[in-house]
Amino acid sequence: MSSKIPVSVLIPAKNEQVNLPACLASLSRADEIFVVDSQSTDNSIEIAKSHGVNVVQFNFNGRWPKKKNWSLDNLPFRNEWVLIVDCDERITPELWEEIDQAIQNNEYTGYYLNRRVFFLGKWIRYGGKYPDWNLRLFQHKKGRYENLNTEDIPNTGDNEVHEHVILQGKVGYLKNDMLHEDFRDLYHWLERHNRYSNWEASVYFNILTGKDDSGTIGANLFGDAVQRKRFLKKVWVHLPFKPLLRFVLFYIIQRGFLDGKAGYIYARLLSQYEYQIGVKLYELRNCGGHLNTATTPKEEAGEQGSRGAEGKLLTIDS
Repeated sequence: MSSKIPVSVLIPAKNEQVNLPACLASLSRADEIFVVDSQSTDNSIEIAKSHGVNVVQFNFNGRWPKKKNWSLDNLPFRNEWVLIVDCDERITPELWEEIDQAIQNNEYTGYYLNRRVFFLGKWIRYGGKYPDWNLRLFQHKKGRYENLNTEDIPNTGDNEVHEHVILQGKVGYLKNDMLHEDFRDLYHWLERHNRYSNWEASVYFNILTGKDDSGTIGANLFGDAVQRKRFLKKVWVHLPFKPLLRFVLFYIIQRGFLDGKAGYIYARLLSQYEYQIGVKLYELRNCGGHLNTATTPKEEAGEQGSRGAEGKLLTIDS
């Protein structure tokens, strides 16, 4: 057996019994593994324990920090370096060898990892899905996820998904890819993106209303890949016909058609996802974030009171 690498792995999880076995099997080189769970009701905890990893329960109170930042603040990591891996991701042996060498280089405090995204059994190489750089390996005392002021949005989950790490020090890029392949069905893809669209609509809303973005990685056309994406998003939110544009951009301009049937389906789903974001943004801007809003101040006050009570109950359950 290959020697352990002095890296602590952080895995955020909730009801991931289908993906966890392959994920954990790919992490056997790690010196330490934490599965931070959110009250799973399937066999996720049993699977994690059978692999001999640390299981920690996270209870989200509806306020910042969310799961990953909470874990970075509170888990007793015994290694300087932390690697953040989602349940539907795997670290290849080649990438582990590269990680082993990378953490010995004192020039860098963190590294971007490139993901290969698989969909319907096919690697999606086009449509802008590759390369897909994510800052996942870093010295845990020097990095935290940005706060985009979206933690109080209902039905978005308790985990940082689109937020990026703000890191002190110099960042490098690893050559070998990590694999991203969800073994669940399309129902879960759609359910997940229904939640993501709540988050995206609120980010769009914050941009359009000029909300302060200090404390984030910021938007910079001449910055790194993530900052450029953030800059382009600020332009994107003002464009008309975004669902159509999303399809044309992915499928035609960025050659998603080269990924065959999987590429076409992915493009159609992304277009639908963009439409969901748009109608939820409309709901935020014109209906106060709720359908069928009250028309009189008295009715509105009563409605807000009932929503507040419901929100408190949901927070307790989560």
